[in-house]
Amino acid sequence: MMLIQTKMGEHTIPITSESESRPIILVVEDVHETRDGIETLLMADRYRVAVARDEADAIERAQRAKPHLILVGLAGSPREVIFRALSIRRLAEVGEGVPVVVFCIEGIDEGDEVAIGKNVHLTRPDNFNQLRSLIARLLNGNAVPLTVEIMTSGSK
Repeated sequence: MMLIQTKMGEHTIPITSESESRPIILVVEDVHETRDGIETLLMADRYRVAVARDEADAIERAQRAKPHLILVGLAGSPREVIFRALSIRRLAEVGEGVPVVVFCIEGIDEGDEVAIGKNVHLTRPDNFNQLRSLIARLLNGNAVPLTVEIMTSGSK
């Protein structure tokens, strides 16, 4: 049995053999609300999720969790964030086979995804369904995303 830390960092959750077959996604995001939102949505899609707030935290968590995909949304220029994302993957020694997805506010159009080599992808999704489709594709269909509708007040 494997143990993984929750987002609170104070508790550990035992992972059962059934859940051990589900992919682990490491979310590296410096904005607390965004990090929590992505974690909640990915967990609803039945992924196991490890979260990190910065590069050092991400390296440590990746070494323990051995993620199947790393999702990075840190502040900085696209070049800086890509460099930091690759550094996380290299220093955590998870291998180039682990896809890295970088959220990029500038440099690409909204809704686009650009593969830049070495299993690294830049994306600026319009919505979570675009991101989840990209994640499912990169994980070779290991997890089939569910359709989620977000209802707002006044929606029928």
